[in-house]
Amino acid sequence: MIACLEQRFLPDSEAETRADDDVSSLCKALELNGSIDCGSVGVASKDFGGLYAVKPVAFIRPSGADDLVRVVSAAARSSNLTVAARGNGHSINGQAMADRGLVIDMRTMEERIEVVSCGGADYVDVSGGALWEDVLKRCVLGFGLAPRSWTDYLGLTVGGTLSNAGISGQAFRYGPQTSNVTEMEVVTGKAETLVCSETQNPEIFFAILGGLGQFGIITRARVLLQPAPDMVRWMRLVYAEFDAFSRDAEFLVTRPEGDSFDYVEGFVFVNSSDPVNGWPSVPLTPEQRFNSGRVPRTAGSVLYCIEVALHYKSSDHASTVDMAVSRMLGRLGFIEGLEFHVDVGYMEFLLRVKRVEEDARANGIWDAPHPWLNLLVSKRDIADFDRTVFKKILRDGVGGPMLVYPLLRSKWDDRTSVVIPEGEIFYLVALLRFDPAYSKDSVVEKMVAQNQEIIQCCMKNGFDFKLYLPHYQSEEGWKRHFGNRWTRFVERKARFDPMAILAPGQKIFSRSRQP
Repeated sequence: MIACLEQRFLPDSEAETRADDDVSSLCKALELNGSIDCGSVGVASKDFGGLYAVKPVAFIRPSGADDLVRVVSAAARSSNLTVAARGNGHSINGQAMADRGLVIDMRTMEERIEVVSCGGADYVDVSGGALWEDVLKRCVLGFGLAPRSWTDYLGLTVGGTLSNAGISGQAFRYGPQTSNVTEMEVVTGKAETLVCSETQNPEIFFAILGGLGQFGIITRARVLLQPAPDMVRWMRLVYAEFDAFSRDAEFLVTRPEGDSFDYVEGFVFVNSSDPVNGWPSVPLTPEQRFNSGRVPRTAGSVLYCIEVALHYKSSDHASTVDMAVSRMLGRLGFIEGLEFHVDVGYMEFLLRVKRVEEDARANGIWDAPHPWLNLLVSKRDIADFDRTVFKKILRDGVGGPMLVYPLLRSKWDDRTSVVIPEGEIFYLVALLRFDPAYSKDSVVEKMVAQNQEIIQCCMKNGFDFKLYLPHYQSEEGWKRHFGNRWTRFVERKARFDPMAILAPGQKIFSRSRQP
């Protein structure tokens, strides 16, 4: 008890001195195959969101799972050290940071991308720190295979997306990436290395998936593969009214395989000539033009776009592809004359956001703050969300994409740690700000305040929603987020990370001295 009180009431300077002593002892005790850097930790103190700067005491570059075990074990022996796994630094609200703790650079783990066949199915065994874009290239170019479910941006690590969910336009059919993993190797907060699956150590398997890094660090995952197509017919279809947009989007995601597209997403854009938020953001090639004269005069401040893609083989005759597309488009109610399409290679399509990244880096936008907001909203409330948020709060846009598209609950596994709204159909809403005009501190604060306004609007109106990539500052917020699954989440934490060593940046649990 005296030790606990002493820790609680130590002056900051004395506490920092003890932390420094802990790290000094740690550096001497660890025998890593990788390396530990206690000086140049700048990259580990920030992330893509650019909203927080939290300095760790060390940035550790492990070579394998054994190094992770040593680090977690050493942290457990200390009085207050925590451990955060950092993938490619794409978190938004400091989730992969560790204030005066240890940050693990998962990208330095020995990369493994190995295609295997088992039980008549094909899989890829991949290290947790590997990027999805590297998985894509290895599987498609080497074997003509590909994972079934993706994220829009592939410069993310496998372990990072599996710790959240991993959502893109294929999720309506195959579920998120967490529904496409059959086995993992993880290092828990108790410094145990476990191989887990639905039948082997199932509790840690489902806890880790969507578990926000709270229960263990993913060092390897086995991901289901399928034959990769050669080409993609990529299309955008414009709508004036949300009812028609949502009706067609829900129709597409509920059709059986073979009677719909292979990818379905959607977005909202401003009904104006604004080059970032408006009409010019819709065409797929520089040669295509948005004919605003086609937009009904009754249209409101925002318009809607369904984005779809059809996979095909290069050996397929053009007329066969055209016929399949025409059959599906004939059942939809988009604005005539506002349909855009282009045929691209499969890899080019999946790497489409890579071009956005390259342009953003060239323009200095990529390193600017990104006060993004991601929500999951029930079908019951999505029309009211459109009316109160898209048409009012966001009627002028956000300086980047405003994604909105339906997903199916039946494609998600309730045994994982992910929480989603009730009902079979719910919508992903993602507000992805990229405009450099939003990089000034005063404007960033305004955008963060706008995010809070949207969340408060959802709460005030009683919307059934969840934050995706959640971030809360209080236990009350986390309890509300998990609802009746909060108890299960706490029990899993007590079992697999009883000292709350892992993922302190999520601000869910506080580090304890004893299990």
